[in-house]
Amino acid sequence: MSRQFGIVINMSESTVAMFPPETFHGHARSSSSSSSSFPFSLPKPYLHDPDERSSQPLCRACKAPRLTSPSSLPLAAPSSSSPSSSSGSLGGAAVEPRAAAAAATRRSNVAARIFERQIRTPAPGTSVHCARLFYENLVPSHTIYDIECPDHSFRKFTEDGHYLISFSRNNQDLIVYRPRWPSFCCKEENCMHDLPQKAKRFDSFFTELYSVSLASNNELICKDFFLYLESNHFGVFVTSTAPLHDAPSSGEAVPGIPSIDNITFHLLRLEDGDVLDKKVFHNDFINLSHNMGVFLYDDLLAIVSLRFQTIHILQIRDSGNLVDVRAIGKFCREDDELFLNSNAQYMPVSDQSQLHHSENHVETHAHQNQLYQNKSDDILRVQSLKKKFYFHFQDYVDLIIWKVQFLDRHHLLIKFGSVDGGLLVSRNADQHHTFFAVYNMETTEIVAFYQNSAEELYLFFEMFCDHFHPQSRNSLHMNFISSHSNNIYAFEQLRGIKKKATFTQFVKKMLGSLPFSCQSQSPSPYFDQSLFRYDEKLISAIDRHRQSTDHPIKFITRRQPCTLKFKIKTGPEAGSADGRTKKISSFLFHPFLPLALSIQQTLFSQPSINIHFRK
Repeated sequence: MSRQFGIVINMSESTVAMFPPETFHGHARSSSSSSSSFPFSLPKPYLHDPDERSSQPLCRACKAPRLTSPSSLPLAAPSSSSPSSSSGSLGGAAVEPRAAAAAATRRSNVAARIFERQIRTPAPGTSVHCARLFYENLVPSHTIYDIECPDHSFRKFTEDGHYLISFSRNNQDLIVYRPRWPSFCCKEENCMHDLPQKAKRFDSFFTELYSVSLASNNELICKDFFLYLESNHFGVFVTSTAPLHDAPSSGEAVPGIPSIDNITFHLLRLEDGDVLDKKVFHNDFINLSHNMGVFLYDDLLAIVSLRFQTIHILQIRDSGNLVDVRAIGKFCREDDELFLNSNAQYMPVSDQSQLHHSENHVETHAHQNQLYQNKSDDILRVQSLKKKFYFHFQDYVDLIIWKVQFLDRHHLLIKFGSVDGGLLVSRNADQHHTFFAVYNMETTEIVAFYQNSAEELYLFFEMFCDHFHPQSRNSLHMNFISSHSNNIYAFEQLRGIKKKATFTQFVKKMLGSLPFSCQSQSPSPYFDQSLFRYDEKLISAIDRHRQSTDHPIKFITRRQPCTLKFKIKTGPEAGSADGRTKKISSFLFHPFLPLALSIQQTLFSQPSINIHFRK
């Protein structure tokens, strides 16, 4: 006959104990008195404040609180047959707060959630979101300050979490690490003490895979640029020479734009560090800061040449080759140059001169779309020509392409602006007159054209913000990034910003972030605003440096009772000796593990790197 065991679950401490029936001493009743298939009935556990558990009777065998009948528990509802059901110290008013506390404890308990996952089926389409609720319990609650690590510049984790990208301090070498969880031996019975010194090392958390020298001659690695192709585990890196800010304009180059002698794009296989292909641009300028001038969608790569006003579309083949697909700028179709050159000999000299000095073809289509869109009446069209076109003619002539992003495999969102604002950071972009064009690469048509104060474009941005974040078909974790079109808390923040400014200023500020930079947000669940709230002035999912603070950054759960789950602090609890020194912090969160790096940089000193993890 098989031997039966009982299980006691302490849901407030997330512990499970297994005992034979003879050791329960009141934890269970005899199996002969129950028709259930279980050897004992498991009543509701005592889920009140852990400090009050000392009043419970303890089992002599296991020193655990006895599980008595439900009617004798303080949280149990009084029986209807009991004379004290309508009176006494445990009336309805006293039971409700305790029941609420019990429910809150049950929600924040890993064991309870595991059991709930086993016995309940989530609603269709919500299984992943229900599973992500476990991150409320699995948080990076322990920190190792100023960890011993190589003197490298750490860039980011890849989207799938397989690699940590870093560069050498001289910006010559690429070093790739594999994240791993620390393991160590403990001889003592109680292993809850601090980690041993051997575990407080960088190599306890990461394993170096390889180091590759990318830069050659006078080139340096652009440490703010990195794109990852998850389907093939390919990485795109850039090396370049120093820019010349006073470069003379030659040929078709736009005056006022700096020049870089060599810009080299490297395609690497991150599994072994093999360099598969290269693409070089000469005497050009591409804005590489935070991937602003390059956008990756599936296997298509869009590179914006600011100096020559050309959008280069490249395809990354599975074989590891960078193949030119098309170049959009002076010519929009593949055979435009051949057609114009073959017909130039039959054109009058005046027409050839006009053709030679013509505008960028994309801008020309944009101007026409701006003039004739929704202008069915000839009189209104003439008035529009006088007010909008001729009056602002020089402004239209001076427009250049600032930034580009994919909306899908066929459509581009192109941002136009003046030469002066093309090199400014995004926070100042709303102060300049800019225009947005939706361009179809296949038909070479401008589908839509908007100014940066257009209410219609803002409404699209507000309702369909996720469509401006096109994700690869193979990207899994990037689909859970919070935005105001998929998260009610982010939408409430947007409404709060809207009330503090005039509508025109608000629209320009919101549209100033378009087009979005590629792979500029962390998919970490700890930035999911449906799970946690935090101060976005100090930390956010956007890949940017932040002003460091001596106060810890708190992550508080959204669900009641809104408890503090963990804190991220870039320095020791005692704080720094000199509080006047300006410090900059950056944060690298793993896409799905409770693991993060905080990097604090001070002028003329070595950066301090801290590791935050679940102990």
